[in-house]
Amino acid sequence: MNLTLTTLFAFSLIFSAAAEDVARRTLNDGNLILEDIPEIPRTIVEALNRYQNVRNAPLLDWTKDSRSLLIATRFGDVSQIHKVDQPGGARRQMTFFAEPVGSVVRRDGSDELTFTMDAGGSEFSQIYLLDPKTGESRMLTDGKSRNGSIEWSRDGSRLAYRSTRRNGKSNDLWVMEPDKPELAKVILESPDGSYWGPSEWSADGASLLVGQYISARDSRIHVLGVDTKELSLLEGGAGKNPSVNSPVGYDRSGDGFFFITNQKSEFNQLAHRNFEGNEIRILTPELRWNVESATLSPGRDRLAFTVNEDGQEVLYLLDPTTFKFRKVDGLPLGLVGGLEFSPDGKRLGMTLNTARSPSDSFTLDLGEDPLATGDLTRWTYSEVGGLDTSTFSEPELIRYPTFDDRKIPAFVYRPEGEGPFPVVVYIHGGPEGQFQPSFSAGFQMWMDTLGVAVIAPNVRGSRGYGKEYIDLDNGFKREDSVKDIGALLDWIATQPDLEAGRVAVYGGSYGGYMVLASSVFYSDRLKAAVDIVGISNFVTFLENTQDYRRDLRRVEYGDERDPEMRAHLEKISPNNHVDKIDIPMLVIQGQNDPRVPVTEAEQIVAALRKKQKDVWYLNALNEGHGYRKKENRDISQQVVIQFLQKYLLE
Repeated sequence: MNLTLTTLFAFSLIFSAAAEDVARRTLNDGNLILEDIPEIPRTIVEALNRYQNVRNAPLLDWTKDSRSLLIATRFGDVSQIHKVDQPGGARRQMTFFAEPVGSVVRRDGSDELTFTMDAGGSEFSQIYLLDPKTGESRMLTDGKSRNGSIEWSRDGSRLAYRSTRRNGKSNDLWVMEPDKPELAKVILESPDGSYWGPSEWSADGASLLVGQYISARDSRIHVLGVDTKELSLLEGGAGKNPSVNSPVGYDRSGDGFFFITNQKSEFNQLAHRNFEGNEIRILTPELRWNVESATLSPGRDRLAFTVNEDGQEVLYLLDPTTFKFRKVDGLPLGLVGGLEFSPDGKRLGMTLNTARSPSDSFTLDLGEDPLATGDLTRWTYSEVGGLDTSTFSEPELIRYPTFDDRKIPAFVYRPEGEGPFPVVVYIHGGPEGQFQPSFSAGFQMWMDTLGVAVIAPNVRGSRGYGKEYIDLDNGFKREDSVKDIGALLDWIATQPDLEAGRVAVYGGSYGGYMVLASSVFYSDRLKAAVDIVGISNFVTFLENTQDYRRDLRRVEYGDERDPEMRAHLEKISPNNHVDKIDIPMLVIQGQNDPRVPVTEAEQIVAALRKKQKDVWYLNALNEGHGYRKKENRDISQQVVIQFLQKYLLE
């Protein structure tokens, strides 16, 4: 929905009763609160309109007959489920909710769909069952707990899922017959704060492959008896050398299973193991990058997997009988995801995304031989707001030196012209995330409207570069990743087409912490900062984040209950050093954020105001960890442009 000028500026100006006056106004029916943010000029609203009307159409699943695709796309304010019956065909909407639909899993042997959906970005998702014939859906879960990780039994009679229903904190495993949801039962009570999730049912429905996620460096695989509740550890475990272990699925015989592991390498590899015996067979020893994802065909006669090669994703096919594999040629360079074999096993569906095309759904024809492929067919053509995407900037991968002689990878986007260009440094979240170059109308919008270059570094702690690299920022080493931003500022100063005197930092979640910390360390080298749902104090963050994820974050950041670690966390928390922040700050938050609570934004804003620093504050009452509703997202992007125009360019 395009916002008219009348709607955009239909607000009342209110002054707070705080010690310092705060100019506050509301938009979007009172759901969006703007504090100390000037009116958004009409020129900005009009200039951004095309960039804000780009759509995506990622693949969700196939229909039972293998003839049609199910995709997610947005024609209103949020993404919903749609059906496409032929390549380039119309997208027929199947759900019509005010909230975006989350994960979608088709019931085995049926066209019924289970999907998750929360309210207002709270992430307390419920599981629903949709009958595509009638368009009716019903909630299967209790409406209160957090639910997800749906896995249907192979006969479609039962579904396994993760839920916090028992005590609101533990990520337990449950099983349900969808016609009798009131009889759902716990089959595994989580003994700790880790995440447990079903991976696949055995053919006879007697057992489940189960994944246990403790941290980015420690995950384990178990087999669980559905009725006996007997749990057996298959891969991973406690000790001095934790490892990544992620289940893929049972092999054709049912006597073994495929999984992803880094037990034998610096990188995640595809592996196979029989249940009897402890010998692991590594299937991809020659691939020196992470295997990102893998999926088996319904007949288990093919396996498709992707490899993250320096930020780009490459597709491979593997014969599960001979274990031979080959790279699939002819795909555009970019990101590959959402792999789904058709029920008849004759095609592989996927989502492709490149620097010049948004996420769209494709299918790849498969041959008789497990490694043979045919035509790649594009099914969706997402609208790009009338933009000429052939002119979009393609990033350059560079590596710059940092304080301990490591080389930090970063992607550099440059606008047209010779420069020198002001710079926006985009810092990803996680911290165990990774920036991967993809279609970004936002980056292009910054380049076209502001004339800035954008640099996205993968500082230490990022995934994709081996297990040593991902551990370099843990615990007491947290600020070493901030030093990598300082090294990037050094590198910028050596580039004749980049303007070292005009640099801004931008990031969300953990990237928001990095923005705040960079502002503490490098205010003399920065012009402005944009903090989105960022951590301002690690102690208050750990004390206030939702119960179901607190232990998971303690593994990464440190346990605030330990006196020595608590003192360290207080020492490195940006809100204890606001006197060192000497640049304007834009803080963007969602009121219902369960991960980084709104109090993290409120306390950094209050601390900056107390020191009489320039700070703009934007808070959405109907959002959580990031903005998912188009009307809120549009205005937040307009505010970012306005902020950077004022403080970075002027």
